[in-house]
Amino acid sequence: MFLNPVIPQPQQTDGFLFKLLLRSCEGFGAKLPFFYPVLTFALLYVQAIVLNKFSSDKRLLQQPSYLVGMSYMLLTSLFPEWNILSAPLIVSTLLLWVWVKMSGLYNNPKPQTTLFNMGFIIGIATFFYFPSIAFALLIVLGLVLTMPFKLTEWITALIGIITPYYFLLAYVFLTDKWKGYHFPGVTISYPHFAKSSWALAAIITVLSVSLIGFIFVQQNARRQLVQTRKSWNLILLYLLVAVFIPFINATHTFEYWILCAVPLSMLMAATFQYPRAKWVPAALQWLMVGFVACSYFVK
Repeated sequence: MFLNPVIPQPQQTDGFLFKLLLRSCEGFGAKLPFFYPVLTFALLYVQAIVLNKFSSDKRLLQQPSYLVGMSYMLLTSLFPEWNILSAPLIVSTLLLWVWVKMSGLYNNPKPQTTLFNMGFIIGIATFFYFPSIAFALLIVLGLVLTMPFKLTEWITALIGIITPYYFLLAYVFLTDKWKGYHFPGVTISYPHFAKSSWALAAIITVLSVSLIGFIFVQQNARRQLVQTRKSWNLILLYLLVAVFIPFINATHTFEYWILCAVPLSMLMAATFQYPRAKWVPAALQWLMVGFVACSYFVK
């Protein structure tokens, strides 16, 4: 990503904030394209740190370690499309914050404030990539899992999602830009992409390692605290919503699947920690490192 910097191009489903970001960086990025991979790596690295700290604080694995952060960096390195500045990458950073806050709702003294902020962040995320509105389901299902039903809390989260659009429509109305404004939408479609045999093998390996991690998590669920099990349930809900999003996307590129990287890296970390024979996770790690090299240098 640093040897061959890629200047990102806006896609059909990208929101106006991401397009505005690209336009504002266009002049500087043309002179110094190295800026884009640096920004991309910074976002990925921050996500890895936050994800690893969250895993340690919630004790999602048996022992605190750096496996979660390592798994995320390893997973996102497998595919060149995930190392390019994109709207889903920025959205993934925002949604990671939402997910962390949601996992702490059960002992939050002021849940309504947090719920409003979560809804507000999801509303902002749709300005970068509109299909991310599907993550509103994560708030709904998260409330069902973590807290008793209170109508005021559900309404508060809904108001948070609507608030960014209120300010946007107010700006459009006051500046008389109704004709130039295009409301984003979604398109139901079947995602498809052309990949090399190395990339397909890497995808199969990631899914296999994640499935093994899921089995380990289920086997150790009885030993976990109730809130830890709820956090793992939120991880699986996050994965289900992330898998659903490419089906409501009009642009078929692999970069949009990066939203699945957060929950998959959690499952991968379980595979790396739980086996008693330590040569098994070591072999899987170096196999994936080999796929990283092949995805970048083997055509």
